[in-house]
Amino acid sequence: MGNKNKTISFRVNEDAFAALQEIAEERDISLSAVFRDYVDLLVDHDGQVAVVPEDELEARSENEQSFPPTVEVPKSFVREHERLELEAEHLREQLEEHKSYVTDLRDRLEDEEDEVILLDDLDDSGDSPTVR
Repeated sequence: MGNKNKTISFRVNEDAFAALQEIAEERDISLSAVFRDYVDLLVDHDGQVAVVPEDELEARSENEQSFPPTVEVPKSFVREHERLELEAEHLREQLEEHKSYVTDLRDRLEDEEDEVILLDDLDDSGDSPTVR
């Protein structure tokens, strides 16, 4: 399979359409190329793109630090998050073990439908349960 182009269609009001045509004319490209450039930019920057007129961009860059904004997170928060992720992983493993154990018990019950199985014998790890 090759890389196939897809078509995106949407509606804009007349004023927005006129503004988009002006942008395309200023750049001496087609209106479709304007959108392709924007989509490529959006994909390259993982959706973190702001579209502003150039004159506002200069004023904005003087007032703002960067786009997208960044936040400094304390190391203690990161460590706690990592600890919780490890704990969640451990709990998932325990859950899987429990599910496996319950499935094993159900299989034993199906194999020995009319027999009595002592619960004390189920906890023995090596031996099969005593059937009476």
